[in-house]
Amino acid sequence: MTARTRSRVVQGVLAIAAVAAIAVAAFALLTPPAAPADLPVDMAGRPVVPDVVPTPASGDTSTTSGIGQFQVPSTGLDVPLGVMDVVSGTIDPPGFTSAYWIRSMGVSPANAADGTVYVAMHSLRNGGIGPGNYLIDVERGRSSLAVGDVIEAAGASYRVTGARDVLKSELGADTDLWSDKPGRLVVITCLQRPEGGPSTHNVVIEATLAASAAG
Repeated sequence: MTARTRSRVVQGVLAIAAVAAIAVAAFALLTPPAAPADLPVDMAGRPVVPDVVPTPASGDTSTTSGIGQFQVPSTGLDVPLGVMDVVSGTIDPPGFTSAYWIRSMGVSPANAADGTVYVAMHSLRNGGIGPGNYLIDVERGRSSLAVGDVIEAAGASYRVTGARDVLKSELGADTDLWSDKPGRLVVITCLQRPEGGPSTHNVVIEATLAASAAG
């Protein structure tokens, strides 16, 4: 790949949320010639370049292998639903083309009626396209979903009940967010900024299990 080609395809990325000790990984665009060929890619196949390469955490068993699909018909989002862990208090999905069920919190999609299913995904800046970009309205600084929109997570169907933005440094202390409530879905992604630069807020979308799925 030539340097000129890289300048068109290398994209910046913003990290996802963090909980517990609140540690937020930071990502940004590197100069194109410095981009190695083995970078992860966004949904358009373009390289995603982190500011600092994260140190692999011991005990992290996150995987991009899907347990189903994550779909939002109103926005056209349809990606695999992988599995991830909270490691050292941080939610940092391992890829940029999937949504991720956070298995160390709440319940699994298979037990959706019994508790809260937590899903996280990356959104990207600098023209990158991650799953989270389908869920945010950058210019208006909010979620792009409306109340009543359908979300499908590994076969479980939910309807959106609301969305809000949360300062990243306050996410871990949001006790209501992390309380395990039956039949609830919580989706977290970064809220990108119109002017660019690192995200300071997350979008939190909440949805309720559809009556037919709840049994």
